[in-house]
Amino acid sequence: MEASNRNRTLALAAMFQSAVLVKELAWQGRCDLDPLQTLVSSLFAFEAESLEAVYGGVEHLERGLRTLVEQMDAPSGRIDGEISRYLINLMDLERRLRKQPDRTRTLRQGIEVAQSQSEVFGLTHENVMARLGQTYQDSISQLGPRILVQGEQTHLSNQDTAARIRTALLGGIRGAVLWRQAGGSRWRLLLGRNALVQEARGMLEHIVDD
Repeated sequence: MEASNRNRTLALAAMFQSAVLVKELAWQGRCDLDPLQTLVSSLFAFEAESLEAVYGGVEHLERGLRTLVEQMDAPSGRIDGEISRYLINLMDLERRLRKQPDRTRTLRQGIEVAQSQSEVFGLTHENVMARLGQTYQDSISQLGPRILVQGEQTHLSNQDTAARIRTALLGGIRGAVLWRQAGGSRWRLLLGRNALVQEARGMLEHIVDD
């Protein structure tokens, strides 16, 4: 995979898309299904020819790109700390997962089962969400300290909502893997933020023009 600023921006946008959907699901119990569907489909894109192809086009990451710009180009007092925390958590989980091949295999197997289900029921069907949520618990939740998701207890304790939250987190970890493969790192996030924001703005302009 090409270690380009464009690829890093797309991968980072996927992580931001994951983070903002997790927040919405946790506090509101619902989210727009289109950006969630994009994250789910990325989990099944094992043989994609490019990072952009993983997401089926830049336009499917519009929510993440907008959140990226809002978070990284905002004064420090206006940054959403909850979204920032989820982003760092996703990077930490990817790093831990990389060090445990057995968990990676468990994750891949669970995703393959969910992919087969999605071909019958559709990407965001409750059966697919349940399988991906269980896969998250069987693999990612075993890596160490868990992500503390804040929200309304009514929504967090709802089985279907919890499965969607875990699915969104899986999609975010997929983005974190691609971020690293494209040359991303925490230092790159800190020192290259202006270039990332500029790239994201350019992508959003093209989406609007189209």
